[in-house]
Amino acid sequence: MNDDLRERVEREAEKHALLNAVKHESDADVGAIMGPLMGDNPEFREHGDEIPGVIGGVVGRVNDLPYEEKRERLEELAPDELEEIEAEEEDEHDLPDLPNAAEPSSASPDSQTHQDAEEYDEVRMRCAPNPNGPWHVGHARMPAVIGTYRERYDGWFCVRFDDTDPETKRPDLEAYDAILEDLEYLGFEPDAVYRASDRLEIYYDHARELIELGGAYTCSCSGEEFSDLKNAGEPCPHRDKDEETVREEFEAMVDGEYESGEMVLRVKTDIEHKNPALRDWVAFRMIDTPHPREEASEYRCWPMLDFQSGIDDQLTGVTHIIRGIDLQDSAKRQQFVYDYFGWEYPEVVHWGHVQLDAYDVKMSTSTISELIEEGELDGWDDPRAPTLKSLRRRGIRGEAIVDAMVELGTSTSDVDLAMSSIYANNRELIDDETDRRFLVRDGTELPLGGSPPEEANPPLHPDHEDRGVREIPVGDAVLLEPEDVPDREGRVWLKGLGCFQYTRDRLQYTGEDIEVVREGDVDVVHWAPAEESVPVRMRTMTGDVSGRAEPGVADLESDEMVQFERVGFARIDRHEDDETVAYYTHP
Repeated sequence: MNDDLRERVEREAEKHALLNAVKHESDADVGAIMGPLMGDNPEFREHGDEIPGVIGGVVGRVNDLPYEEKRERLEELAPDELEEIEAEEEDEHDLPDLPNAAEPSSASPDSQTHQDAEEYDEVRMRCAPNPNGPWHVGHARMPAVIGTYRERYDGWFCVRFDDTDPETKRPDLEAYDAILEDLEYLGFEPDAVYRASDRLEIYYDHARELIELGGAYTCSCSGEEFSDLKNAGEPCPHRDKDEETVREEFEAMVDGEYESGEMVLRVKTDIEHKNPALRDWVAFRMIDTPHPREEASEYRCWPMLDFQSGIDDQLTGVTHIIRGIDLQDSAKRQQFVYDYFGWEYPEVVHWGHVQLDAYDVKMSTSTISELIEEGELDGWDDPRAPTLKSLRRRGIRGEAIVDAMVELGTSTSDVDLAMSSIYANNRELIDDETDRRFLVRDGTELPLGGSPPEEANPPLHPDHEDRGVREIPVGDAVLLEPEDVPDREGRVWLKGLGCFQYTRDRLQYTGEDIEVVREGDVDVVHWAPAEESVPVRMRTMTGDVSGRAEPGVADLESDEMVQFERVGFARIDRHEDDETVAYYTHP
């Protein structure tokens, strides 16, 4: 490398190192700038072996500078690029400001009451899943958004398992841990974890207090009887029971003395309210089916979600609730309880549903569970299932999902989430660090002639020549994908090997250089050696695909990511006696 070229390399390396350091507000990394450096300066590639040694010293000098000096130097060298970074910083929030949320402060994390405050000193939120199975992709929206708000406001959030329906929404004992694992995969750790089924005595105590306040009464009307009264705006005949009778009958509920459907506790609201759904709603009912958790299996008197959730939100100091637009009545029901107790209701943000494309399986926990039980899906991590466990096994990073969910914002309209947006985010995260390999699907075997090289040496990564090359034995024949077989007398360039002409049912090595490709006359295709290739079963969203890959694939570690050239990214799952199993990630 002559002095002029070295100077150019150092100048470009300084710019890219500064861009990397300023954008991420951290030290620049040699590996991270190699790709952009070579992409902007393709003429450097023929000196790939020398480049890392030259830029290493430059990166070191840049990292020694204070952050403000890095920014000032970047403004001298690349003012337009710095302006783009500043624009991104100004638009860093995809989510709207939370109502009445103060900027991060030194407020105590134990602060739990906010009455009479114009702004909440600390943002406290909750993610309240029903533990009836692991999360599907749509479930990721809630933790993605509240986790992002927690980071933005230096706030607090908990996971509260709303598991007080042991019958119609029966909890799955394995789902509690599975959901926490899904949350960890997305990159968040809750500040606290609660199980509502552990808190029955708390709800009972608040029901007793509500009875004393004249805000609840026991009712033995059938569902049909009460519905007729409610719709007519007429009071239930039990509405004016004396407090002592209500208290005694509620204690009998707690003691399990009634059968399912025989007695409920209702919150006394406005029997003539314009919205019938808000009229004297049920707070507690009897359920004969035992809860699957042993700790809660003896209880028969269970709170309805609106009562349980409202009490828990107050006791855990929740300041902001995000819920679906279809749950607007929940806040209105709970407001009656809050008014009885003299509590201030949290701020509420309503949003629409997420619609997901690319899957044949409905994004529903119950539907996925049924398909697993019927053997239609292998499990929650089947690549055909729209679940977080499936995306994780396919090699999609949680960060890619979170970014896509946050970009949806909090609109009250239903929003469409294209899996392609998750794929694009994930590609940005993994492309630079993922090495390349060849995989041929449904291969056509063609003999070789003309004395080609005995070994092919394509790069592990086209943008990182310093990583080295693969060593692929060629042998006497290769496998091509059927659509890549050239026409008779046509030519084809086997990546990393050279130019061949299809003659007399074989590929004849021509020895021509890369110029034939640059002139546009020859297609570049991937291939695999017929003899020493390894069998691969790639699991995809539409079914398993069989193929054969270059021999180095057999040496890859489980969980390692790979890009099969011209096919797509995949995660190596395991090596079996007769094949390597990979999970297809995305193009």
